[in-house]
Amino acid sequence: MSLEIVSFESNNSEHIDSFRMLNEAWLKKYFSLELNDSKVLSDSKANIINKGGYIYFARYNGDIVGCYALLPYHHRQYELSKMAVDPTYQGLKIGQTLLKHAIEVGQRNKWEKIILYSNTLLENAIYMYKKHGFKEILLEENLPYSRSDIKMELVLT
Repeated sequence: MSLEIVSFESNNSEHIDSFRMLNEAWLKKYFSLELNDSKVLSDSKANIINKGGYIYFARYNGDIVGCYALLPYHHRQYELSKMAVDPTYQGLKIGQTLLKHAIEVGQRNKWEKIILYSNTLLENAIYMYKKHGFKEILLEENLPYSRSDIKMELVLT
């Protein structure tokens, strides 16, 4: 297996298209595309990168098969968002590799914590987050997505 994690290149149309398509696919499969999703995915450079965020991809045997984003949340805190793996490649631990990479990015940058919003219907994802040390915390009102029914955090410092 040849798996590498690569960072977003704003001049790479494959990166822009893959990020949008991978996320739209899982969102439409389990939920629906919300207004905030459409906004972020329509211009990921403006809505993530230019706001101090990061996007990374899993490249497997030369093909982009997964991705995730890290969005500024509060001072030295980031939100893990838009993690997706192409269904054809699920079961190869690509999601776990992406999650470990996100944690390493946070540790390298000396962030306090990484938070995430998810939905308990995504049992495999919730299990993976817990396995890597994320703990459930209080879910506030006025959530960024109506599908969110769980908030988790991983304290890094």
